[in-house]
Amino acid sequence: MTNQTNQVSSMPVFSQTITDFWRGQFFNGDVLYTDEFFTVAINPELDEDSRVMVLETSDGRVMTVLTPALADKVGLSQQQDLSVSIFRQKLNESGVTLHGADYLFYFSKADKNVLLQENLEGELRRLTEQDESVFSEFTSSASEQDLDDAYVELDHWAVFGSFEQNRLASAASMYPWEEDAQIADLGVLTLSSFRGKGHARKVVRSICKYAYGQGYEPQYRCQLDNHASTALAKAAGFTLFGKWELISPDSTD
Repeated sequence: MTNQTNQVSSMPVFSQTITDFWRGQFFNGDVLYTDEFFTVAINPELDEDSRVMVLETSDGRVMTVLTPALADKVGLSQQQDLSVSIFRQKLNESGVTLHGADYLFYFSKADKNVLLQENLEGELRRLTEQDESVFSEFTSSASEQDLDDAYVELDHWAVFGSFEQNRLASAASMYPWEEDAQIADLGVLTLSSFRGKGHARKVVRSICKYAYGQGYEPQYRCQLDNHASTALAKAAGFTLFGKWELISPDSTD
């Protein structure tokens, strides 16, 4: 297990909270295969909606974990040589499809320190239930697609807004991502008429600074083809951790 666990922890720029969480996701089981670049583990404790997961970290290593039942269905065995392409081919041949990958972004330790020392300027504040009318006006001005992509809700664990001329221009919200991890997943939405003015960057950094104060690591996720969201993550100071895939709800397995 020593070599495998180092595959996640070998990226020291990220906090121990992040590396420990992902190590736990992929190495709390029996390692079926491992080499310098690829690891397959079997874990009977995986939830139904995560019975196979794949994580490709930003340094090019790929980790997978799946249930024993799925490993049997896919036809994995202890003896065979494996690679990422062979593994994916076996999934496809068995009717197991993966949902489109998400980028995972976190703050590096250095960028976290910069954020915590920063004085964010502008009309920024935390939103509460007393902002319901303001928030309702904000969401009614956004497209259904933008609302679905952003997943920003007033009743989330924390919500912050950036204002322009007394109007809510951009909002970000967070919720604890997993019960056993101090990680807060965030979404952000900026009205189209206010884009390109730095609102999203400021509101993201503001809510992330708050999350750190509550003992949580901020997490930024987006689909690989969402180029605007990827650009915002980088502009807000995040560093790419990797690409994460789960089994698709439409999988035929």
